[in-house]
Amino acid sequence: MTLDRLDSTARAAGPTAGGALGGQAVRVVGASKTFNPGTRNSVDALVDITLDVAPGEFVSLIGPSGCGKSTLLRLIANLIEPTRGEVWVNDKPARQARIDQDYGMAFQQAGLFDWRTVVRNVELPLELKRWDKRKRRERAMEMLELVKLAEFASHRPWQLSGGMQQRVAIARSLAAAPALLLMDEPFGALDEMTREHMQVELLRICAETGTSVVFVTHSIPEAVFLSDRVVVMSPRPGQITEVVDIGLGHERTLDTREQPEFYARITDVREALRGVGGATDDELAIEKARRAAEER
Repeated sequence: MTLDRLDSTARAAGPTAGGALGGQAVRVVGASKTFNPGTRNSVDALVDITLDVAPGEFVSLIGPSGCGKSTLLRLIANLIEPTRGEVWVNDKPARQARIDQDYGMAFQQAGLFDWRTVVRNVELPLELKRWDKRKRRERAMEMLELVKLAEFASHRPWQLSGGMQQRVAIARSLAAAPALLLMDEPFGALDEMTREHMQVELLRICAETGTSVVFVTHSIPEAVFLSDRVVVMSPRPGQITEVVDIGLGHERTLDTREQPEFYARITDVREALRGVGGATDDELAIEKARRAAEER
């Protein structure tokens, strides 16, 4: 597979970059973020980020720790403002998209409320939108059916496994039918088997709902398995250095992980990361194990 090493910014932006419109789920144009500008503690977190995410597309962000992946996600969510540049979601400024609740969010921790039942946790965003009680309950149960947890609707979160709690969190993030889902290492705390199962479930849910996803991860295999495109970022200040098209098709199962094409795309992403001097958690763990073996 040929990678676009010299024109990654243009590829990230797509052919219609440079304007607010264009029917994109996400459009980031020339965005930079500096924390504490004008002070001795000034930190350039992101520089000149341009990225489009098409409706229904799954895009992962990967790069060395501290490269600004989560900062970019927070810019898209309008949890912070860019120092320069523009961020649009569903053809409207990111701030307006946040006010309109056009996206759902999921984090590494499920963030469920133990005093609420599972179904009432899923209902929470609908309560904020002032849905009536009957419609809230119907929609919440639909979402629990989608993540295959309807039979646990009356349970409390602490009665569920970690993977089940994450599925509840995903159901909650999708309850208001957002066009966009923003996910920051949502499976990072799960064991490997549960993590792989959740990846398959997430792809199934996105296929059924048509939701666009921007997904932050440190795992190369996870990024490759889930994504249509993987955006590779440089060490701080974070920039997009390369965009890898995955091209594994939309029907992905556990068997996908055994295909030669899957390993080829892993190699492509790993080489792109090495090109910017970055190492993922996977690679750091492998290197640590190698050194330990040598010492023995």
